[in-house]
Amino acid sequence: MPTTPPGYGYPQQPPPYGHLPPPSAPARRWWQHPAVVIAALVVFPPGGIALAWLSRWSRTKKIIASVLASLWFITPFLGDPPKNPESDAKPKSVATVTATAEAAATPTPSASPSPSGPPSYVGQNLKKAKAAAYSAGFNAISHDASDGDAGQWADGNWKVCFQTSAAKKAGSMPTLDFGVVRNEWPCPAKDGETIPYPKIPKVVGQTFEKASTTLEPLALQAIEADSAYSDVTLPATVGDWTVCFQDPEADEDIEYPKTITANLKVTAPGTACPKTEFTELHPDPAPPSTDDDSDGSSSSSSGGSDGGGSVGTVTPGAYCSHPGSTGIGKENGRLYTCKGPGEERWRR
Repeated sequence: MPTTPPGYGYPQQPPPYGHLPPPSAPARRWWQHPAVVIAALVVFPPGGIALAWLSRWSRTKKIIASVLASLWFITPFLGDPPKNPESDAKPKSVATVTATAEAAATPTPSASPSPSGPPSYVGQNLKKAKAAAYSAGFNAISHDASDGDAGQWADGNWKVCFQTSAAKKAGSMPTLDFGVVRNEWPCPAKDGETIPYPKIPKVVGQTFEKASTTLEPLALQAIEADSAYSDVTLPATVGDWTVCFQDPEADEDIEYPKTITANLKVTAPGTACPKTEFTELHPDPAPPSTDDDSDGSSSSSSGGSDGGGSVGTVTPGAYCSHPGSTGIGKENGRLYTCKGPGEERWRR
């Protein structure tokens, strides 16, 4: 027999006092859907913010959404505006075209590399230039920039005068061809021409101090002073002494300055320079002349071969081969002897 449920056939009884049924949640509108709110925040942030606050999101989510949407909305307006909006007008285009045309008409110096070309290494030491070129992605070869054909066995002794792109690559990288000369030489006017070697300047007549300053740029091995008179000893300082003779002589080419010593023969202030080198300032009195000088000269020539006797006229200071021989100076008529110290010369 079926059981009748409680209250069947009787009116529904209200719940006991104090036990009201929970209220039903209001229906969500379409504009409260999270997808709609998020799309509005991205596409039109002001409207999205309004929808976010009308949605069922928590207060924290509404604040975060409002801040992010605000930043998204104002970001495009934070860029710097153009300083002069009128500069974007047509006159600017005309000026740009004019400047471009002028730049195209101006010839570009061939020595300057193009913006996309390799750096210039002209003037650098060859060894350093090769290393820098390799770091920049270029191989490098070199050749003698003068009219000679010297090989560069030690790259550190050469400098770059000219730079071109090599006709053939040395490996997989592009190759530069350096025209070089030795570090102490000037570059020729053009690749393959003669080197304009520096020349010894004339310093005769200058003080030794001034002459040394004149010769210093040549980077010679040394600059030395010597007495212009063979019987005068130089003091420790001769800066104010006058140069009478110089070796090398003026206008001689200087190819290897590191091997050249400039010898300057000087005389004391107030003392005139001698007419020739190896001259004595205070010579001994000349011996009296005899009538048979010519006979003595002839006979002494043969005797001089045995190491003595007179050999006739001689050049003071010149080398001689028979120690002890004597002779008469060509210009002054004084008596000279073949003697040392060192190598034998005709000396007083």
